[in-house]
Amino acid sequence: MKKIFIAFFALTLFNSFILEAAPLNDDHHPSLAIGAKAPDFNLPGVDGKKYNLGSFASAKLLVVIFTCNHCPTAQAYENRIIELTKDYTKKNVAVIAIMPSDPKSIRLDELNYTDLGDSFQEMKERARTKGFNFPYLFDGATQATSIAYGPQATPHVFIFDQERILRFSGRIDDLEKPGGNPNHYDTRDALDQLLKGEQPSVATTKVFGCSIKWAEKSNWIDQAKINWAKEPVTIDTIGFYGIKNLIKNKSDKLRVINVWATWCGPCVSEFPDFITINRMYRSRDFEWVTISADNLSKKPRVLKFLQKQQASATNYLFNSEDMYQLIEAIDPRWQGAIPYTIIVEPGGKILYAQQGVIDPSEIKKIVVESKVIGRYY
Repeated sequence: MKKIFIAFFALTLFNSFILEAAPLNDDHHPSLAIGAKAPDFNLPGVDGKKYNLGSFASAKLLVVIFTCNHCPTAQAYENRIIELTKDYTKKNVAVIAIMPSDPKSIRLDELNYTDLGDSFQEMKERARTKGFNFPYLFDGATQATSIAYGPQATPHVFIFDQERILRFSGRIDDLEKPGGNPNHYDTRDALDQLLKGEQPSVATTKVFGCSIKWAEKSNWIDQAKINWAKEPVTIDTIGFYGIKNLIKNKSDKLRVINVWATWCGPCVSEFPDFITINRMYRSRDFEWVTISADNLSKKPRVLKFLQKQQASATNYLFNSEDMYQLIEAIDPRWQGAIPYTIIVEPGGKILYAQQGVIDPSEIKKIVVESKVIGRYY
């Protein structure tokens, strides 16, 4: 039975990766064929403007890149898209990016390489943070443009000539991670050849990245909620030295420790943010630990709260009424007010300490940009 379980678990992980990383064609929404006319669109940009094909009528070539916030491969190409835009705008080439996914169809565990999802507001934040020098358009509301173009993964490039006939469809290059030198600069090669009046020697390539999150797949979210509700929630007691060992963090995981109590209003109000963060990153080298400062006699109440919140994490109740021991065990710099949250690297280095309610966006950014987690495969 043990061998069967291990094989089943491995197959489940493999299938999960295949659902997210999609180098193969999706026959449900096939890609636009070489030689086809560019479908028109009317989409909002993060800059507050609306864009259609006519917005780029003066450009000799039009590059349409379907990309998004959450995908690690898409994030790995952001700087290259910025550089591409810098290099080719002066050659009368227009570059635009379109976000194709339905934000409501993305599971939390598909956000495990990012601090931002694919909502329009989060697109604005990503564009501002990265300094995007190209229009970044939102198609997540209807996905009509994405269905018409048929991107197979993010990122996926479509290059159109002056008559807006498709001349290239495929990848930017063949180096997924940042750094190093690609063997093939497919998009740049196609642009250079088209600018010379030649047809691209390679008109199509496969693309590798995250699958498009089509609205019809939103039932994945409902299934995830059912699965979360089935996960066991437990609590153990912990003492001074146990907490000290937690802080030393001899594991290989980034550890987020939250001290809270059921009688603490701010603790209770921020708790769902930790649930979300845990569901985003727990499949990676990440661990969320809760330590309740409630009285030991309140253990049933604490457990009931954790179960209601579906806090399937590592949960503890401090085993002493001496709260000053708890303070000293967690962090001598802590003044004692709760909630209190720290983020600890393997080896015990504290990356973050916050007395009071957290800013969830700040926590996510610290987590995903830590050397333990990271934004890329």
